[in-house]
Amino acid sequence: MPLTLKDLEKVQRQVGNDYRVELVDGDIVIMSPSGYESDEVATEFGAQLRNWARPRQLGRVTGAGAGFSLPNSDTRAPDVSFVRAERLRHSPRSFAELAPDLMVEVKSPTDSVKKLQAKIEEFLAQGTQVGILIHPEQRWLEVYRLNQAPVRLQDGDTLTLPDLLPGSGTTGV
Repeated sequence: MPLTLKDLEKVQRQVGNDYRVELVDGDIVIMSPSGYESDEVATEFGAQLRNWARPRQLGRVTGAGAGFSLPNSDTRAPDVSFVRAERLRHSPRSFAELAPDLMVEVKSPTDSVKKLQAKIEEFLAQGTQVGILIHPEQRWLEVYRLNQAPVRLQDGDTLTLPDLLPGSGTTGV
């Protein structure tokens, strides 16, 4: 019997804030804390994104603690996410019941690139417009969109997402 959101919430209370938990295909996945470098990269990316979006009132930016109840009943939490203002006027008390417009995964030492790519593809299939995979150790990122080949940017390249962040171009790898 597949597990539910109530089961996920119960497990989260049991493990506390030391671990992130997600509900994937009816199973609960417990994730260990990320490495220092990957968390630092995610925090910096989220800060840059928030610093761009907030004064322009473009939307909401969250970190790894914010979960999303996706249309397929999975509850997942990207390392960084962005939801356009017109889609989410107020912060929900629990999980947001939608797919974020932008989601970011940062590879930690224990992560598999293939699993992170699969997670991004799942978000895209559920309505996310852009997924980004950052590989801090190899100093690249890949930008994913549904039914398009990923675009890889190297250290020093400039990331722009004019469809989500008008006038953007200040966030680099």
